[in-house]
Amino acid sequence: MQRRAILLTVPGLLAAPAVLRAQPSPWPNGPVRIVNPFAPGGTSDIIIRPLAERLERAFGRPFIIDNRAGAGGTVGAAAAAGARPDGQTLLIANTGPLAVAPSVFPNLAYDPARSFAYVALLGGAPIVCAVKGGDGPLRSMSDYLAAARRGADGVSYGSSGVGSVGHLTGVLFGLEAGVRLLHVPFRGAPEAQQSVLSGDTASLWDTSGANAAAIRAGQMRGLAVSSAERVPALPDVPSLRESGFPGVVATNWFALAAPAGLDPEIVARLNAAARDALADPAIRERLEASGVVPLGTETPAEIADFVAKERERWAPVARAAGIRPG
Repeated sequence: MQRRAILLTVPGLLAAPAVLRAQPSPWPNGPVRIVNPFAPGGTSDIIIRPLAERLERAFGRPFIIDNRAGAGGTVGAAAAAGARPDGQTLLIANTGPLAVAPSVFPNLAYDPARSFAYVALLGGAPIVCAVKGGDGPLRSMSDYLAAARRGADGVSYGSSGVGSVGHLTGVLFGLEAGVRLLHVPFRGAPEAQQSVLSGDTASLWDTSGANAAAIRAGQMRGLAVSSAERVPALPDVPSLRESGFPGVVATNWFALAAPAGLDPEIVARLNAAARDALADPAIRERLEASGVVPLGTETPAEIADFVAKERERWAPVARAAGIRPG
């Protein structure tokens, strides 16, 4: 009897390694790539770098930022959408490629509603209208409006690209003020800022987060921000509502996403880790100093609904302005 019992256990012992081999690999099983569809130095960079550091500590693997700028963020978003949904590729994207692009680019290589699993809403930054610092003639939105009315093509302004929130906020201002502004798209906030500093472009409409440091240093002059109230990081810069343009209110929000089809358990783990990081007072203070404010701790399902509503909100603006990709 004793010998029979031993023999019966042998098949189980032999089968155990096969069962173990059939289990899915633990996640993450190597470096995790976070695609940033904008150039280094912009607001998305400001947000994702401290978050990536916290995710590395939480999961014990490198979280590497991969900047893939171009076409208002749609190049990088498409690259992330086409990656395997195994949790090894993530995306930080904003209002432009996720909510505005469907109304601007007729042949997107991805569908914001179907191509992504939304993980976390990371924060939002109002748009700032800024010009070169110093003794230039544009010192207020009144000066800006007067200059736009004098020029045949209006005042030129840079943004992070066609379809970016900065681009559309400049369009909103032009529609409300009854003037024409000349849009000059760039590959990201740093390029737009450099063009203003060099004098090649008269102004920019871009996120307050990417330009707060230059404004505080006096390199640039902030004329107005697109939030309903002033931004704590730029307390001396009035809101557009204060400046007489109450209809120009916009926030560029940022979300962490992954290719659609990612295991919901991995999404939940990432969501929890991101919320923990954003609740850290040191990270929150760092972001708020850069003009980025919290937007809540929505669940993945709530974030997907939020993004859908934002697409509906921006679609008529893009259509009414006749925006076309360059």
